[in-house]
Amino acid sequence: MVILTVIPEVGMADEHVEIKATGLRPHHQVTIRLTLQDDKGELFQSRAFYKTDSKGEVNLERDAASGGTYRGVQAMGLVWSLKPLKPFQRPVKRDIKGTPFRYTVDLFDSLQLGLTTESQPIITKVFERWFMAPGTQKIQIQDGTVRGTIFLPPGTGPFPGIIDIFGGVGGLIEYRASLLARHGFVVLALAFCSYEDLPRSFQKLDLDYFEEAAELLLRHPKVSGPTIGVVGVSKGAEIALMMASYLPQIGATVCINGTCSVYGSTFYYKGNLLLKGSSFNQEKMMITEEGLLHTAGLYDDCTDSFIPVEKAIGHILFVVGEADQYYNSKSFAEEGLARMIGHGRNNAKMLSFPGAGHLIEPPGFPFCWASDLRGHRLPILWGGQLFPHCTAQDLIWKESQVFLHHHLGSPSKL
Repeated sequence: MVILTVIPEVGMADEHVEIKATGLRPHHQVTIRLTLQDDKGELFQSRAFYKTDSKGEVNLERDAASGGTYRGVQAMGLVWSLKPLKPFQRPVKRDIKGTPFRYTVDLFDSLQLGLTTESQPIITKVFERWFMAPGTQKIQIQDGTVRGTIFLPPGTGPFPGIIDIFGGVGGLIEYRASLLARHGFVVLALAFCSYEDLPRSFQKLDLDYFEEAAELLLRHPKVSGPTIGVVGVSKGAEIALMMASYLPQIGATVCINGTCSVYGSTFYYKGNLLLKGSSFNQEKMMITEEGLLHTAGLYDDCTDSFIPVEKAIGHILFVVGEADQYYNSKSFAEEGLARMIGHGRNNAKMLSFPGAGHLIEPPGFPFCWASDLRGHRLPILWGGQLFPHCTAQDLIWKESQVFLHHHLGSPSKL
């Protein structure tokens, strides 16, 4: 009797999955296929070819895939190597509370290349990955000018507070904040443009808005204080550094693949010009042989728009994907560290990951080398390599939490 086992069948999106099959013919070629349909209805699929052992078993934690969407021994290989059936799409998760990602695992008793009509699988299993842990509360925020969502972990707390900011595409993105909340943080997923009544672009940014968000979070009875943290990626990392440099409320900042200068924006504070950003060097945009936009040349060094990170009171963690093709993130982080050291500051460090690209996500998200981005006619090249990138996502997720808990305090035991 063929048995397909998935552990856990119901879990959190940042948890690993174990997949194994028993009861098959010994030393026989099989195919395992994984399918995901995201919240937009887009389909993603991966597959791997295995040969069963002498007992007729396959264990993804132990056995090497001979081919498919990856090779070698990798327990999470099927999840990490999911590819969109419609080119250049990324999995979208909008309904954080109501629905999980549902993955379908199909086991075929033969080699199935997926090039023509496939036979029926001999067994199928479905597993779920949720983005809100049981007991987590989700509260929509429309307070003053602040727009976002607060996620509260179960328990009385108090807990460290974190503001979570994504990139320049704007909108409200909640899945990282909801996952962080289950690790003992009160998290505000903060929108800053292209959402409700907020500005449609990030060309003009008011630091007052981010200060208001910090004060709102610090006033929450479940937040421990006296400072909070910020996690930002891409444009969000740039904003996070501005907050760290100018706002005393910020005690810890995780800057993921960001710049150390302001680009395409002008920051104001209390109605006065704070920092005028540099223009994008659009004439340095490259189109690759694959027809992808390579944007790293847009961001020249510009001392006039450099964020004064040496003013930061709190601690800063620069997280860098060395294969980032969207920014030259490592160069920016090194420049920021050098500036801080030059001013006698020792409150920053860098984590650098060879083979990791720009789109650093929580664990469990598949690798994305290039994808469509709103406002661009061609797909954007993000960079990276499958296994190094996804392994880095796991490590960054854990190290960021350790960093934030260390500098903001762990949740109360009371």
